Parts: sequence; structure tokens; C-alpha cells
Amino acid sequence: MATASTINPFRYGALALDDAFTDRERETAELEADALNGQDVVLFAPRRYGKSSLMWRVSQELVAQGALVAHVNLMTTPTATQLAEKLARTIHEDIASPLFRAKERLRIFQGLRIAPTITVDPEDGSLSFGFDAGRRKEDINATLERLLELPGQLAGERKRPVVLILDEFQEIVDIDANLPRLMRSVFQQQPEVAHLYLGSKRHMMEHIFSNENEPFWRSAKEIELGAIDPQPFGQYIERQFERTGKTITSAAIAAVLETTHGHPYATQELCYFLWQETPAGATATDTQVAEAVTNVLNSEHAHFSLVWEDASAHQRLLLRALAEEPGHPLAADYRRRHALPGGSSVQRALGALEKAELVGRQRGEAWISEPFLGQWVLENDA
Repeated sequence: MATASTINPFRYGALALDDAFTDRERETAELEADALNGQDVVLFAPRRYGKSSLMWRVSQELVAQGALVAHVNLMTTPTATQLAEKLARTIHEDIASPLFRAKERLRIFQGLRIAPTITVDPEDGSLSFGFDAGRRKEDINATLERLLELPGQLAGERKRPVVLILDEFQEIVDIDANLPRLMRSVFQQQPEVAHLYLGSKRHMMEHIFSNENEPFWRSAKEIELGAIDPQPFGQYIERQFERTGKTITSAAIAAVLETTHGHPYATQELCYFLWQETPAGATATDTQVAEAVTNVLNSEHAHFSLVWEDASAHQRLLLRALAEEPGHPLAADYRRRHALPGGSSVQRALGALEKAELVGRQRGEAWISEPFLGQWVLENDA
């Protein structure tokens, strides 16, 4: 039978919940205060930096204070019709349900241009909403507009703070190029609703919120989620080992954080393998960290092999160069040092890798953002 001392306390791949969630106290408090103040916020965070885990914790805190929190992941709504369906469901479950009796909840959807088809799940009684995708685009947009208005209307009527979280918001442009303008026209009239926009593709999010020709230009406070500071992350690692009957040396903690640079996902992943390699009641050392890194690379080998196979020749050259030296790959001396092709070819390769979220770039400097990919490239690209 599994006990607290036999279950690995580190998690990667899924949300970091409860004891697996570490630090981010400052970001949690800031986002919580912003939401309760009705402040719109855009949260920039590279993939695997824990933004979803952070928002889960923030949502918990907000609900405990009486706020109504609705959450839609735009990655799961590739069409305007599906976005309307997800919006209707979260408005019903997370906003209307705490406010109205069961028989009254569906009344809020009266007057929609397209009447929803409502289906009841026989197992848990939850409702799902469907809208006729064959209707005119004008009807879909009018239905979406009304759904987006509902959180503000309900917040004003019931004097309750409402928070609408839109995850992977950069996808809005691919759903419908006209949706940002429609959303902005509604949201700017909702001071009683805090809109939290989350995104993992920085260049796309910056275009939406920092381009003066876009409707969301300068419409929200910007927060960037970075790596976790070494001190609290180190304390967290030490606590996780100790509460499961194991210990870890300070040198091992330093080796872990030097390897991952405080990247949340990478640190949890490396610590997972390190904990597994440490016998019950024993102490993890920096020597074992090297063994754990090998196990991580073995675990990620299939994924990284696919990444490498899908990369073009110029992208492979650039990945190799960035694995050896993060820096300014468009600079002539950098290209010369790493035998890279001409500037236009590097620019195209860099753009493709950035779009694939394998490489990060800011103010001309680029680096491999996918955890452990750089080390894998160095060890496997003979």
C-alpha cells in the first residue's frame, strides 16, 4: 500500500497542485489583488513555466474570497462555435450556478441569437451546450457577443467580483481574425469583470497587446512569469525530500538548480528522477544528480528525436549553436563562430523554432527554451 513516504513528491507534466506547488507567493498575491480590483492582466509565460498551476492556485484563493471565476482554454476552441460552447458551459457552471437555483440558471441564456442545444451527462448531471455551426457568421458573432456580456451583467446585478480567465489567448487570432475587436468592444465596458489573459507564445501575445494597431493595445497590465528564485526553490526541494523520509545535500540542490536554471518543469522533472534514485532513508548527492540527468535524457529521447527529425538543416545548425552558446545568432561574428548560414536563413530558422516554442528570444538574444533539449543535442548530434 502506498504511503506518503513511498510516493514521489515531485510532479511534472500535469498541474503542480497542493504540496507540489512551490513559491510564486508574490505572483499569486499580485494576481489575486489585481483580479479583486477588476484589473485586466496579461500574463506572459513560456510553455512549461507553470502558468496553469499558478492560475489554479489564484483561482482557489479568489473563490475562497467570494469571487466567481470562469476559465476557458482557447487551445481547445479552434472555432468560434466551439468557443461559444465552452463559454456557455463555464458561465453556467462557474458563474450562474453559485448565484441561482437550478431552475433559474438557464434563463440567463434566453435571448441568444442562436438557442443552444443542452445535453445532460447521465453520469454526473453536468450540462454541455451546443450551437449550430451551420448558422451564418453574423449569428455566431452575435451569440458570442451576448455570452461575453453575461459575466459583466451578472457581476453588476449581484455585486460579486467576476474573473474571466482566457488561457492560451494568442489562439484568438486563428479562431477568427475579427474576434479580438469584438472581444475588446465588450470587455472595455466591463469594469466589474477582471479579464486575465494567459499566453505561452510571447511574440504573438506581444503583437496582440503591444501593437498600437491592435484592439487590445495597452489594454491590460503586463506580468511576465520567470524562473523560480533559487533560494525558495532549494528550500522546497529540501522539504519534499525530508517529508518523504529522505534527505538531499546542499551541493545536490545547487547542482539541480544550476542544471535547470530554476525552470519549474525541468526542476520538477529532474527532482522526480533524483528522488526515485535515492533509497528510502538515504541522502541524495550531487553525484546522483548527474545520474538523474542521464535518466531524464533517456526519458525524453523519443520526444527530442522527433523534434530533431522535424527540424530543417538550418534549424538543426541553429539548435546546435544555441546549445553551445545562447546569444545573438543574427550577429555576423556569432554566425561565423558557429558556421551558420547567411542572416536571412538564420532569421527564418529562428522564427520557425520560436513559433514551435523550442527557442526563446528577447531583444535579439536567443536561447533553447525546451528543457534539456540543448543538452540532448550536444550529446546526440555527433
